[in-house]
Amino acid sequence: MDSLYIAWKYISFYKARTATLVACVTLIAVLPLALELLLDESEQQLLSRADSTPLLLGTKGSSLDLVMNGLYFDDEVPELISMSAVDAIDASGLATPIPLYIRFQARGFPIVGTSLDYFDFRGLRIAQGRQLALLGECVIGAEVAERLGLSPGDSLLSSPETLFDLAGVYPLKMKVVGVLARSYTPDDLAVLVDLKTAWVVQGLVHGHEDVTRTRDASVVMKRGEGNVIANAKLVEYTEISSENIDSFHFHGTPDDYPLTAVLALPDHERSGTILRGRYLDAESPYQLVVPGDVIDGLLANIFRIKNVLDAVILLVGIATALALILVFALSLRLRKREILTVFRIGGSRSTITRLLAAEIAIILLVSGLFCAVAIAVVDRYSNGLVRSLFIG
Repeated sequence: MDSLYIAWKYISFYKARTATLVACVTLIAVLPLALELLLDESEQQLLSRADSTPLLLGTKGSSLDLVMNGLYFDDEVPELISMSAVDAIDASGLATPIPLYIRFQARGFPIVGTSLDYFDFRGLRIAQGRQLALLGECVIGAEVAERLGLSPGDSLLSSPETLFDLAGVYPLKMKVVGVLARSYTPDDLAVLVDLKTAWVVQGLVHGHEDVTRTRDASVVMKRGEGNVIANAKLVEYTEISSENIDSFHFHGTPDDYPLTAVLALPDHERSGTILRGRYLDAESPYQLVVPGDVIDGLLANIFRIKNVLDAVILLVGIATALALILVFALSLRLRKREILTVFRIGGSRSTITRLLAAEIAIILLVSGLFCAVAIAVVDRYSNGLVRSLFIG
């Protein structure tokens, strides 16, 4: 106890040096443990969502981009497919298709165009308000509602893809009709809309004043029998209301309208295998992937990187340990007069050893306490950290 008391008094006197030693030891201990916690949490989040998604259809290319966009709403948009892909899966009778169009954003959050089947598939529940019913409505995730301070009855503007949109597609003012219960998934960070609303955001479906009844002759380029051609001066509606909803209409064939992916939910495993076989043809423009397999490959790469990081941290740890040994060795030389005084008052070599051991033990104990607190904080907020750093 005497050795501990004297050691405590000594390290308390040299506060700066002690704080530096404690910080070095704490960081070396915290880094690998925190990394392990975050990787475990990211693996759990990624795999749980991927494993719960049987099949994902998209255009041939990067299967990782397809999965990250379709499941985690990543900004990297895969090459687009058409609505005819949904009809093909539905006609096969082997799986239930759920279309996805994830391309646009609203104030930094992804707009997910889909069908009502998506809510049932993901087990999403409305906590406030109601479900989607009309064109131009949206249901927002719990995190979106919290960060933007929105609730049912408020409005949310879509964001243009570029600062200067030469196509003349104006932001759509969407009405928030519901807020999802928190699910601790990427759906918390999503703005969910009907597919047609997503196409309105792109400008493929739009509404405007009836040109056959307009009183502004400057918007009419040509009038024919049963046909009126308007020019660019005709202002399109940027908000869908009960008064103008009937004016919104398609241009072109709906079967050709774009999607980013299609969730395919097979009736059973055999149906899924048969369906996958139909998309193995080299001439097919589509690929049907198993998200779990794709994420397994991603995690394999992550853990290879982790092994490199572990090796780096180990080398840094060894270097730090050697630095600590050097500090204590130099300390012994600087404390030569102190040690001599201990010998003169009757202290032995074992006494000096106990004093130094007590100093090291106190430093390690304090570092251990800081490490435990840091790891507890990381563990407590690992879910949010992973979503913001790795997924969201």
